[in-house]
Amino acid sequence: MKNVMKNTLALALEERGYTSLTPVQKAVTDAEVEGKDLLVSAQTGSGKTLGFGLAIAPGILGEGDKFENADKPLALVIAPTRELAMQVKRELAWLFAKAGAVVSSTVGGMEMREERRALARGAHIVVATPGRLRDHIMRGSIDLGAIKAVVLDEADEMLDLGFREDLEFILENAPEDRQTLLFSATVPRAIAKLAQSYQRDSIRIATTSETTQHADIDYKALRVSGRDAENAIINVLRFYEAPNALVFCNTRAMVNRLTTRLSNRGFSVVALSGELSQSERTHALQAMRDGRARVCVATDVAARGIDLPNLDLVVHAELPTNQETLLHRSGRTGRAGRKGVSAMIVPPAARKKAERLLGWAKLTADWADAPGAEAVSAKDEERMLANEAWLVPIEEADRKSVDKLTSRFSGEQIAAAYLRLYRERHSAPEELSDVNEPKKPREAFGPSVWFSLEGGRAAGAEPKRLLPMICKLGNVTRDDIGAIRIQPDLSFIEVRKTAVDKFVAAVGPKMTLENGAALKQLDEKPLTETSRQGTKPRKKGQFENRGRDDKGLRSPNPRSPGTAQPIDWNDAPEPRAKKPKGGSKPVHRKKPKATPNGPHEAVVGRSQESGKPKSKRTTDEKGGPRGPKPPVGKPSSKKNRARKLTAKSPGGAHAPTRKPPKSGKPPHRGKS
Repeated sequence: MKNVMKNTLALALEERGYTSLTPVQKAVTDAEVEGKDLLVSAQTGSGKTLGFGLAIAPGILGEGDKFENADKPLALVIAPTRELAMQVKRELAWLFAKAGAVVSSTVGGMEMREERRALARGAHIVVATPGRLRDHIMRGSIDLGAIKAVVLDEADEMLDLGFREDLEFILENAPEDRQTLLFSATVPRAIAKLAQSYQRDSIRIATTSETTQHADIDYKALRVSGRDAENAIINVLRFYEAPNALVFCNTRAMVNRLTTRLSNRGFSVVALSGELSQSERTHALQAMRDGRARVCVATDVAARGIDLPNLDLVVHAELPTNQETLLHRSGRTGRAGRKGVSAMIVPPAARKKAERLLGWAKLTADWADAPGAEAVSAKDEERMLANEAWLVPIEEADRKSVDKLTSRFSGEQIAAAYLRLYRERHSAPEELSDVNEPKKPREAFGPSVWFSLEGGRAAGAEPKRLLPMICKLGNVTRDDIGAIRIQPDLSFIEVRKTAVDKFVAAVGPKMTLENGAALKQLDEKPLTETSRQGTKPRKKGQFENRGRDDKGLRSPNPRSPGTAQPIDWNDAPEPRAKKPKGGSKPVHRKKPKATPNGPHEAVVGRSQESGKPKSKRTTDEKGGPRGPKPPVGKPSSKKNRARKLTAKSPGGAHAPTRKPPKSGKPPHRGKS
């Protein structure tokens, strides 16, 4: 390695324990590609970060092995997320530490003034996210005039997140004679177009390890019933007991829910999602690195590119949307030669989707049922017996305590106490239902006995509250309880006849519940409100006197006096005149005939009290015809104002309109 790379970098790798390079690292450090633009596609966990660090070293270091005083940046490394950018910064910091490099970062969510001060002091390498770097360029706080190399890490992900315009802006402001390296897990058409626009005679590098996806990862497809999905996640975490585990969810709401569930079960868990601040996300990852947390529940965007030590287990709590996301999630484990497990939780409804994802990604998974409580307990016992503590000789400092225990307790008591203490340190596994067992049809309830309980709707009684209380106090299951009817002051409960004796014995001879409510056994099925009154109470006279007698006489109307009359079908009312289909011509009614009361009264009916015809006035107070009312809320028009000034004759004819005087003054419009 010393003959290929700078001595300072070779020494840094040796101190870190690197004895050989990965295929992608060998490809980018070959002498034939030194200083040239590269388009590299390699799977996650293949050592790409060290790869592009070694690739840009000859160009930014020049002939020497160490950097001169920091001034303008010599290299830019752009990553899609804050977590990945900070991770790249840590990797490059120790790689170029012996070369005297100053590595700075500009990422979203951090204090911008601190970043500007760091850039003003000088930096050799700047690691940034696209949006924040563009802000610094536009504000003039970073000078790209001395840039010799630009690296786009996870370029496909940056394009998917909508950073195309930011990347184009950055590349257009960088010197044209720079070295440009694009690292991507896949090379879609958008990446190829970007490389063609901003690279010069780039060399395509595809490592041979892509032929077998994630050879160090053991894929598990775990079948589970739909209601046991979260319980299966708990059992998977308990079954493997990985030093670090990453649980992926599709939404922030699912992250919060699962984090709370695991925390309540005793797991040391942290959350990682986009709604958290940068400091919260940094603290969560740091807790995973220093061992204060063992489980991290995260979304895809938040966990993009993160590298956690000892991450041996990845759990897909929800299946990803595409095969690229599946490979990215699983690639968080099985890194740097370590073995890892990628477990997919597959309910029956997601079986076809899981098969499609595995087929598209060209992966082979072992299909099995999720580990149940017995499997987890057996795994715990296996780990307990395989612990090296059994083979360690007794130290002198512990000899006195050991002798005291063996003299006071028997070997069986000591073993039982050890088992209890061992199990207390671990969360209890969950019982899972059998996925392959067909659903049993619900049995007929059969003969039953009814009970009445004090307190009904007025006391806030509800079936969902009564059922668990009755099952607990009566020592019965919910299958032994039939109907629960809530009345205003009582509640009726149906109990299976075969479980009545057990139910009465558990309640006790006083037949009272813990809140003092009295319980009474009934001899027959109670009459509820519905059975006593029907579905709806009838109104008085609602369905009365609507039939006809034997002679075909119409029954008398209870609301009006009179006797039954024979039905005269010729007495039926005439059908209403229909409007024409076109709707253009209105239907004209006949004008009312003149009556002794005056020419402008129309007979509209006869009063039952006096027998006199009722009339509807069609004239105003002065005897003239009523004019149309002006529309509400709108000022009257000139035509309406002129009509107000028109004199009306007693017969209703209009008098000639009064003309304004010749002087031009308007007529008086005050109230008369």
